[in-house]
Amino acid sequence: MEDHVLDVELARETTAPWIARSLVKERFADKLSDGELDTARLLVSELVTNAVAHGWGRITLRAHLNEDRLLVEVMDEGSGLEPAVRERDFENPRAGGRGLTIVDAESSRWGIHMGTAHVWFELERLGPRIIGRAPSSVDEAV
Repeated sequence: MEDHVLDVELARETTAPWIARSLVKERFADKLSDGELDTARLLVSELVTNAVAHGWGRITLRAHLNEDRLLVEVMDEGSGLEPAVRERDFENPRAGGRGLTIVDAESSRWGIHMGTAHVWFELERLGPRIIGRAPSSVDEAV
């Protein structure tokens, strides 16, 4: 399988997560299973939403698909994630604030490049990995 790449700059607008989901679907729909595509679109949406809500400057979406994995990166020009204590009313929780929890639960791996606004996730692709040539006879396979 050849590698497939998506590299695009998104406008800092509330429509950016929807556009990102659409671009991922357009680029990878015929290369990913329905489940892989649904997960990729969900996680892309979460990362782009965070970039729009908390970031600064240009937003770049990059995705690279090969036979082993889909790697997605979202970057903006902000200074990165800053740890902060949040006050929450557990009796009346407000919506939001769970995007990276979803990314953690649904991706194979994810992370950030410290000191930058560069967040990424990977989705490992399922299926057999056949290396080398297939055996030419039953005896050779045993």
